[in-house]
Amino acid sequence: MTDVAKAAGVSQSTVSMVLNNMSGARLSAETRSRVLGVAMELGYRLPRREQPAPQVAAASPAPGLRRNLIGYLVDEISTSPHPVVSVDGARDAAWEHDCLVSIIVTRSNADQEAAAIAALRANPMLLGIVYSTIFTREVTLPAALTDDAELPVVLLNCHDERHRLPTIVPGEVGGGHAATEHLIAMGHTRIGFINGEPWMEAAKDRLKGYRRALATADLPFDPALVRDGDWMSGTGFEATLSLMREARPPTALFCANDLMALGAMEALAQLGLKVPEDVSLMGYDDQEISRHTHPPLTTMVLPNYEMGRAAVEALLAAADLPATQRAARRHLIKIDCPLVARQTVRPR
Repeated sequence: MTDVAKAAGVSQSTVSMVLNNMSGARLSAETRSRVLGVAMELGYRLPRREQPAPQVAAASPAPGLRRNLIGYLVDEISTSPHPVVSVDGARDAAWEHDCLVSIIVTRSNADQEAAAIAALRANPMLLGIVYSTIFTREVTLPAALTDDAELPVVLLNCHDERHRLPTIVPGEVGGGHAATEHLIAMGHTRIGFINGEPWMEAAKDRLKGYRRALATADLPFDPALVRDGDWMSGTGFEATLSLMREARPPTALFCANDLMALGAMEALAQLGLKVPEDVSLMGYDDQEISRHTHPPLTTMVLPNYEMGRAAVEALLAAADLPATQRAARRHLIKIDCPLVARQTVRPR
């Protein structure tokens, strides 16, 4: 996917969306065509199509046995560290309640999803299903998960149009607000924002939080201080050079993820500017690399572990209720994105 992204001039996340035909990806036909064309030229092997799985009725455990198996469906797990951490949270929470987690990666293949759900429902120990995605987005749920009122289902890092099920997502607007608010509290009023791909929900919400924090502090929003990126360090580098060429350059930069913050740090060094003495720098996600930059990066935690735990806890709570009561308790849970203060932000 990295090779395809480089040759097509797009991000790896865009390649993943196109090749897996993920729903909720608002990409142009031209972008999809270009990515698919490059993939074919490079010999990328697309997932094979499977025959639809037969519908299987949910099985019942033997008398006296307690259901203790949680099915965990995720569209992708190998191209980002985030879904792996969510799996860790789900596994730990399940183990504390004497449950096991069965993880199935579907790559958004509808046939694989159907086969996985059928196999899970045929297991008499199945307690319920967590349905998860690598990117926060709207999904079209398989009918097997919505037509069976007796089967507890929780959505993790995604949501459906009709809001029919318990849903766990990160509080991205609050995270963007908290990051910007921290920079404002340090005396910065010219704050540049380097965002991810603007069609993604995470990018939209982090920008919304940035703007709300400015408004709360009675600071005007200046479009000249905003750049769209693609979550990769290269765009963080180029966007920083562009922002620092402004007539009134920012005194602080808020990058919508840590990789772009690394690029920003490199660009500032090339310009002869020190972090944080000359420019304060804020990241987002709290990836492992943020602890090892020089100086260590101040950032926001993307609470994947806590989200995984919350999904299992919500599933266990739903499983303890009759189906009729479950319907009345459907709700949205947003997990806070806390600030990790290190050494790249200082008072102006």
